[in-house]
Amino acid sequence: MYDLIVALGLVLVIEGLMLAAVPGAVRRATEAIAQTPDTPLRLAGLIGAIVGLVIVWLVRG
Repeated sequence: MYDLIVALGLVLVIEGLMLAAVPGAVRRATEAIAQTPDTPLRLAGLIGAIVGLVIVWLVRG
């Protein structure tokens, strides 16, 4: 449970830094995502989840 809370905190830190550093780019990316069909977004989400799982598996064993 501790690791989950730390991971969520790191996500918030990264998102906060992105919004603080380049808000215009984040806004453009959000608009582009809103106009993208569901299938490519699902595929990107699935690939991201798999990559994240592999990273966690490699690091945590």
